[in-house]
Amino acid sequence: MIVETGHFALILALFVALVQTTVPLIGAQKGWSGWMAVAAPAALAQFLLIATAFAALTYAFVTSDFSLQLVYANSHTDKPMLYKVSGVWGNHEGSMLLWVMILAIFGAAAAAFGGALPERLRARVLSVQGSIGLAFLAFIIFTSNPFTRIIDVPFNGRDMNPLLQDPGLAFHPPFLYLGYVGLSMAFSFAVAALIEGRVDAAWARWVRPWTLAAWIFLTIGIALGSWWAYYELGWGGFWFWDPVENASFMPWLLAAALLHSAIVVEKREALKSWTVLLAIMAFGFSLIGTFLVRSGVISSVHSFANDPERGVFILFILAFFTGGALTLYAARAGEMQAKGIFSMVSRESALVMNNILLAVSALVVFTGTVWPLVAELFWDRKLSVGAPFFEKAFTPFMVALALLLPIGAMMPWKRANLSKLIRPLLPAAILSLAVMALVWTMATGRPVLALASAGLGSWLVFGALAEIWQRAGRTPARIARLPRADWGKALAHGGLGIVIAGIGLLMAGQVEDIRVAKAGDHFTVAGYEITLVGVETVPGPNFSAQRATMEVRVGDKLVTTLHPEKRIYPVQAMPTTEADIDNGFWRDVYLVIGDPQDGGGWAVRTYIKPFANWIWAGCLIMSFGGLLSLTDRRYRVAAGARKTAPINAVPAE
Repeated sequence: MIVETGHFALILALFVALVQTTVPLIGAQKGWSGWMAVAAPAALAQFLLIATAFAALTYAFVTSDFSLQLVYANSHTDKPMLYKVSGVWGNHEGSMLLWVMILAIFGAAAAAFGGALPERLRARVLSVQGSIGLAFLAFIIFTSNPFTRIIDVPFNGRDMNPLLQDPGLAFHPPFLYLGYVGLSMAFSFAVAALIEGRVDAAWARWVRPWTLAAWIFLTIGIALGSWWAYYELGWGGFWFWDPVENASFMPWLLAAALLHSAIVVEKREALKSWTVLLAIMAFGFSLIGTFLVRSGVISSVHSFANDPERGVFILFILAFFTGGALTLYAARAGEMQAKGIFSMVSRESALVMNNILLAVSALVVFTGTVWPLVAELFWDRKLSVGAPFFEKAFTPFMVALALLLPIGAMMPWKRANLSKLIRPLLPAAILSLAVMALVWTMATGRPVLALASAGLGSWLVFGALAEIWQRAGRTPARIARLPRADWGKALAHGGLGIVIAGIGLLMAGQVEDIRVAKAGDHFTVAGYEITLVGVETVPGPNFSAQRATMEVRVGDKLVTTLHPEKRIYPVQAMPTTEADIDNGFWRDVYLVIGDPQDGGGWAVRTYIKPFANWIWAGCLIMSFGGLLSLTDRRYRVAAGARKTAPINAVPAE
């Protein structure tokens, strides 16, 4: 009965989404307040109905209701409870239900907290948001129904992919979807503004909090996925330039550009057309990511790779929303005239350059991701675009961005004098050079990469501190009274610097050792003496494991004892590698046990990874910086003072 209730609620949500899409839009065009008022309760009702459906599916997974095809294919009675719950979204149908529920959450939030919005703009925003929900609800119900029953109920399920049975993957998709889908609000605001024919500073203040929230979630989601790949897959990498990794990275880059571009619209009434275009493309790339993951057109360890018919449906959704918005943009962009005038040396110009670098970076990633598909489609050639291409093509733009950020953040609006910027940034430059000198004395093997990453990372961190000091008027007592948005920006820029330093120093200094070791063998890697004490078989809740005991020493001192595992999940007959890591501030000792060898012993991989944890620490700092900015009162009050101002340059009547 609970499952049927969830199924009925999902179908009812489709009809509510249809009402939310059509009635408020007509009301806004005709000026009918009653029709426009339908938008908010419809958005709230749609959320409640989809939440009911999601709760019903979760109940089916928790209780192991194998009469549902989805539960049978993705669960098992012996699976730990955490993975029974995460199994709800560890598959195509359930993850799409999570996708559309998050979409409804954002729509309901806009309905509940958008009281300061002008009536017509609010109605149109919620109508566009409802149309996205309508499209994806139709996709779920007609092609990916999670409530399909099995006539002959099996005694047990087929279990979930063992690689997904991990805490990192339990939380990675929800955060990633909150970022992906959160960009739909910026898209809805952009389309609503195009319909009304007006973009102003008030519009930018409404868009920025939604974009910032999506960017925060996307940052956390990408970091969780990177962390999972680092310790779970057993290869010691944190980023593989996999198509699905890139699918989340491209919207992140465009969302960062949108955040900076909206500042120019808000402060200077410039870059209006460009900002609207970024809002469209940021969500458009989120839809592209959804298509790549679920169509099976590109091979990836992360993809659901379903049948092509589903991919065609998503491609139609992508074409309708992105193509339709771009067509409307082409028709209306000329009406969004910029008012602000600024010189070539100004904060506006720095933000324009920031946007160009981020947008071109996203284009590079997109080109490398889809090029194998294009080559196969048009020239029938099998190509693989790997890390070397991305590192060579993408890195120069990030280097330029890192060099620009501290300078651009210190520039005044409208016109700047470069000579006046030298004094406050001089200490940051000197400290960065000092860090580079320190790295030079310690670097081995790849000193250029180590120097560049340490220098750029230090430049961003010390540049952020210099900006805080300058904004406080070089008075310590005023630092604590600075707006939260200033602190948030400094933390975000500084966190990016820590990420850059961590990536470069890790790649420059990591040491890898692969060998066969027997119980009692000792070997040395980068000054650490590793001893394989032994390997034993241990049972797990739904797996059996070969667990190694390995001691790590420096001289006579025992640093740690690690227990890497090789697991076998009998239901799916699939092995997984569970690395064990001694995490440290300066380095990680990373151990992996492999297969037993014919001549005796075990395959053992050892990695010494300097500064690995700086990567995820930097991501957390960036996310916290965004959250701190989001709590700034100026975001919360948005543009309430302009609520009564006329919004339509083009008559709606």
